[in-house]
Amino acid sequence: MSVTSPASRAFRFWNKLGLGYLPIADVVSEELPLTRLLRLALFQVSVGMTVALVVGTLNRVMIVELGVSARLVAIMVALPLIFAPARALIGFRSDNHRSLLGWRRTPYLWFGTMLQFGGLAMMPFALLLLSGAGGGHSAPWVGSFAVSVAFLLTGAGLHTTQTVGLALATDIAPERSRPQVVAVLCAMLLLGVLISALLFGILLAHFTVEKLIQVIQGAALMTMILNGIALWKQEPRRALTGTIEVTPSFRQSMAELVAEPQARRRLLAVALGTIAFSLQDVLLEPYGGQVLGLPVAATTALTALLAVGGLCGFALGGWLLSRKSDQHRVAALGVLVGLCAFTLVIFAAPMQAPALFAIGTALIGGGAALFLVGTLSSAVDTSGKTRIGLKLGSWGAVQAVAAGTAIAAGGVLHDIVAHLALRGALGASVIDSATGYEAVYGLEMVLLFATLIVLGPLVRFSVPSSSIKQFEHPSRKAHLA
Repeated sequence: MSVTSPASRAFRFWNKLGLGYLPIADVVSEELPLTRLLRLALFQVSVGMTVALVVGTLNRVMIVELGVSARLVAIMVALPLIFAPARALIGFRSDNHRSLLGWRRTPYLWFGTMLQFGGLAMMPFALLLLSGAGGGHSAPWVGSFAVSVAFLLTGAGLHTTQTVGLALATDIAPERSRPQVVAVLCAMLLLGVLISALLFGILLAHFTVEKLIQVIQGAALMTMILNGIALWKQEPRRALTGTIEVTPSFRQSMAELVAEPQARRRLLAVALGTIAFSLQDVLLEPYGGQVLGLPVAATTALTALLAVGGLCGFALGGWLLSRKSDQHRVAALGVLVGLCAFTLVIFAAPMQAPALFAIGTALIGGGAALFLVGTLSSAVDTSGKTRIGLKLGSWGAVQAVAAGTAIAAGGVLHDIVAHLALRGALGASVIDSATGYEAVYGLEMVLLFATLIVLGPLVRFSVPSSSIKQFEHPSRKAHLA
């Protein structure tokens, strides 16, 4: 008499249950319909909504309306970056996960959704404890601890959801359509940020503590709804065999990844390019107001202009990749657009030309989008059928850490240079409020040139050998023969 384990009985029960009642895709089709792709991309909308809330809306509300120290706010906003390096481990775990239902990505996506929901759900009450706006009496460290936990949970959920969601999209997309998939997912992230920022601004136009609670908890609910719709019947089931597959450890897999040809150069290019485009993130609107004298409404419109440029960049990048353009050439094109953009922004100050500044702002968004699409598509293309999550997680970890570090470094560099310039320590010719900003933009241009140097060998490395043979000189062929 054979004895079956509870796990085996549960597995047989799920197999007998009708598949129409389970949130799984029965068969992986050869083509990925646009409607299914857009539905899957909703997880990027929820990520964009959370980024807009944490980095944009709460940043201002905590400092202005709740009276929290700007230094403490900066620390809180930066806390989600602690989990950025873990994206590689999360992707690796999702590559090798085994479940009774045959899922690999879905459990991690749902776990990330729950973390993101939990952090957002407790965040408004933690903020009230921190600011004392709720009228309660507690030790100061209680509010700081509660907000830290809320931001950490939100950041962990955000990084988990985005890493595994990108890996799932790569799994179900046909290889020839992966560039379009990457472009659509990036565009949906930007749309989520743009629409959410505008909506939060409207809802909190007349600020009250009650409205703040409603907005944040509404964002938590929308996270569950959007991610639930995105996951429904997306990942196909994989049959489980009786044998236990031996998988390498995370350390071994990372060593193999780093040992791959040009892998380190790709990650270095991602880091340099991300830093180059991100140093000015917190300086763009102050530059327009302080140096060019633009009103608040005009500087606020710069964010929308940056987003429009980004959407155009994603569209152009997807079109180029769909025509089999080299991914690193697309990324290099984004770097060149960025060089033109920062040149226009720098010259806008001495010429007092807001039009140049607006064009440069749009080009910054477009160049950053082209660079993002190119490097992400390269990570997807080099993933093959194995270690997709690990490679995408490594890309995401490098990109997130570089962006967060650059944002903080840009503000510090501006303050230092501006202080020295206004004191006359850098010479009488640069005693100007624009000097600090121009130093940051000049450094970004230097980093963009460095990014081009790093990308160069990757373009040559990716040229097919058949193309090289096609252009060989006849005498060279005869000599080789």
